[in-house]
Amino acid sequence: MKCVCGRRHLIMGSLAAAVAPSAFAVSPPHRIDVHHHLVPPPWVDAVKRAKLDNPPMVSWTPEKSLEDMDKAGTATSITSPMPPHVGFLPAAEAAKVARESNQWARQLATEHPGRFGMFAMLPMTYIDESLKEIEYAFDTLKADGVGMMTNYGDKWLGYAEFAPVFDELNRRKAVVYTHPMSPSCCVNVVKGVSDGTVEWGADTTRTLTNLIFSGASARYNDINFIFSHGGGVLTAVAERLRIQMVTTPPYKGKFTREMIDHELNRFYYDTAQVSNEVTIQALAKLVPVSQILFGTDFPYRTGAEHVSGLTERFNGEDLAAIDRANALRILPNWR
Repeated sequence: MKCVCGRRHLIMGSLAAAVAPSAFAVSPPHRIDVHHHLVPPPWVDAVKRAKLDNPPMVSWTPEKSLEDMDKAGTATSITSPMPPHVGFLPAAEAAKVARESNQWARQLATEHPGRFGMFAMLPMTYIDESLKEIEYAFDTLKADGVGMMTNYGDKWLGYAEFAPVFDELNRRKAVVYTHPMSPSCCVNVVKGVSDGTVEWGADTTRTLTNLIFSGASARYNDINFIFSHGGGVLTAVAERLRIQMVTTPPYKGKFTREMIDHELNRFYYDTAQVSNEVTIQALAKLVPVSQILFGTDFPYRTGAEHVSGLTERFNGEDLAAIDRANALRILPNWR
């Protein structure tokens, strides 16, 4: 019996591979990728000097992005620099590198009309510098939103230290795209297991939880938050947030399950690295499909992989919403 099942899966896998190209050829490029990395030269130079670079980072080119997008039927990628952003630099240098990187991202978009948008990088944790960059990014560069890390060393996004930045972003009704990075507490925790394998998913959910239970997400209800990788480990711990935390001190009487569900159901979650059957279907049961956005994590994964995974599990209006329509609700520059 085991042999027959294994053979069946091989046959089905072959069939899926054979028909997969139809998912790319049915219509002209239309997808909007909200999780697509770029590598601005001013930024990668600083990263190299700090010896924080990696092979996919240093080998990235715009041409590789465009090639991947064309193969996946992606019309537009909203780009964002990858970790570690600029938090490892002193304030003045962080502000300079962030500004030059954002200008480079805008130039890339100008040179390839319709193909690239941008989530601007901020020189967090430097508040005054970040406020200046928000003004420049939105008013001059016409950014689609800002990109943030899920943590900055030992501080998560719901911490009071970041209130001035989020107050301004809330005033602007901005999109805040988040990407995980190892916090100070949890670097090289398990020998032989990279931080990105487990810890990054945990940190995405960590900052999401902090935003909710600090009251920050309710306070900043005009910000559209996007969480990478389907919210990290959210589907595994959602019951703890919705039941255990609201029925025990210190949150009992302050939060209800309905309040938690409201926040979870208004956040957005991208599909990068979670287009597999288990994770994406669990996410679609936890939150409405209207909150799921197409994301690829290029250059660490390909767009085609995610298209194949999603088209095997969604169709019709749901697939169209994930591919493009959901993103258009919060990215007015692309309507």
